[in-house]
Amino acid sequence: MAALAAFLLPGPATAQQHKAAPPRSLRLYVLDGGTLDIPDTSPYGFKKEELGNYKMSVASFLVAHPKGTLMWDTGAVPDSNFKPGGGPATMRYCTSWKPLTAQLAEIGYVPGDITYLALSHFHWDHVGNSNLFAGSTWLTPQAERDIMFMEPFSPRTEPANYSKLKNAKTVILTKPEYDVFGDGLVIIKAAPGHSPGHQVLFLKLAKTGPVVLSGDLYHYPEERKLNKIPTTEFNKEQTVASRAEVEAFLNKTGAQLWIQHDLTANAKLKKAPQYYE
Repeated sequence: MAALAAFLLPGPATAQQHKAAPPRSLRLYVLDGGTLDIPDTSPYGFKKEELGNYKMSVASFLVAHPKGTLMWDTGAVPDSNFKPGGGPATMRYCTSWKPLTAQLAEIGYVPGDITYLALSHFHWDHVGNSNLFAGSTWLTPQAERDIMFMEPFSPRTEPANYSKLKNAKTVILTKPEYDVFGDGLVIIKAAPGHSPGHQVLFLKLAKTGPVVLSGDLYHYPEERKLNKIPTTEFNKEQTVASRAEVEAFLNKTGAQLWIQHDLTANAKLKKAPQYYE
């Protein structure tokens, strides 16, 4: 039995052999976190039949830079919810088909390799595997950290899935923009409103061009087109202002906006181990 276990479990040499080398230029990996079967779309200002697809995608992103790595959002379903032997796993009304750690392993990473963690915001469908990255440096606004650990906890999150971040090495973001690697290629931009410290991520990719990952600035493309403000925003006025600032930034830079919950658009993105550069 011991011999069988040794055969099944990769040893240090095997793990080291498959470890990813730092890329020569910026890369973006899209990790599939499953699908949200939205029970009620009325808070977004739509009937289900008014939307191209009322379901939402869940995505996490690994940014690989020559100077380190950044994990942006960690999905909805914790890897611990997956059962041995395969099959989907669930959390609330999200179904996921592949653990996050398995997707990272395919490109040569384990959670301990990740330099930085940044969450667009604290809601449950963006923080599912955050505990895996408690060894990374967490980049967060103070307002977001405060609401994450304020008791009683918000019903919009799952505190057990990020509890280990309380003692993680943390950099509090105090300015509207934070240049993660100091070269203008990866910038966290404040966009409060959906939550107290909501933020979006700007990436300057050499071949793909500039991209902004939306967090929950918008959820549906129809929401952006018709300028609908969900009734469940933490601060509606801040959301209006943040959207205006981001739209102006998109116009100025020519960046694409990737709406993270847009199921149709997300399905067209190439997924890890493929990447954008």
